Amino acid sequence: MYSTIISVNLLTENLSQFRVLDCRAQLGDLDYGRRAYAAGHIPGALHADLDTDFAAPPGAEGRHPLPDPQALAATLRRWGINDTDQIVTYDDAGGAFAARAWWCLRWLGHAAVAVLDGGLNAWQHPLTQEVPRPRAGRFSIRPSLTRTIDVTALEKLVAQQSADNPAYHLLDARTPERFNGEREPIDPVAGHIPGAQCMPFQENLTQTGTFKAAEQLAKRFRALTEDSICYCGSGVTAAHNVLAMKIAGCAEPMLYPGSWSEWITDPSRPCSP
Repeated sequence: MYSTIISVNLLTENLSQFRVLDCRAQLGDLDYGRRAYAAGHIPGALHADLDTDFAAPPGAEGRHPLPDPQALAATLRRWGINDTDQIVTYDDAGGAFAARAWWCLRWLGHAAVAVLDGGLNAWQHPLTQEVPRPRAGRFSIRPSLTRTIDVTALEKLVAQQSADNPAYHLLDARTPERFNGEREPIDPVAGHIPGAQCMPFQENLTQTGTFKAAEQLAKRFRALTEDSICYCGSGVTAAHNVLAMKIAGCAEPMLYPGSWSEWITDPSRPCSP
């Protein structure tokens, strides 16, 4: 079973045995993933949509609230996925979106799911435009393998936080420019949640777009493993830090699904800087 990342060689050797999900997406272009999939995808892969499959409609809970679990389970059954299947997710963005699918499957209790290390760029074989027509699967929801925190609980932690006695480690996966409020291309308010540390998900990757070695990731997260909470703009790239911490052998951190886009819906919540 593969439960964090998987190499392109292992995927190639087992392609007919694994269930593959094409999770390509672009924030601000809702149809990008579908167009990219239609143009060519890994043989046997099914298109998995960030906004309609792995998120509920945007609203007070942020831009990408978690989907209804029963609806997601029904989608997975429609894709032919069973409880015993090994699932591989991939994208063309360093795992930024594939990690969200990975996290959501673990949220429903499915352990055998891994992100393709290096994504589509690592795939050196022909792509196809053929769309699989799987038989209905028997996927079932099992005890969750993830940890989450809601906005009410996080508000209490923020109120208790102090520099001398931190109540938690809040890790923001966005770029330093967005974290510092210097540039905000997506959300109407710039900045970050007070007490957070800037931990851009891109720094989990090598220059070639694969994940850094477990030892390197362990060094990055070593001081942040106790009571860690991962967030980002809307709970998508935060899952990349969760995945990196799992690769590093760290304890499972919590995910704040609503992230910055939910936090700022209430103007009474404090923001930094």
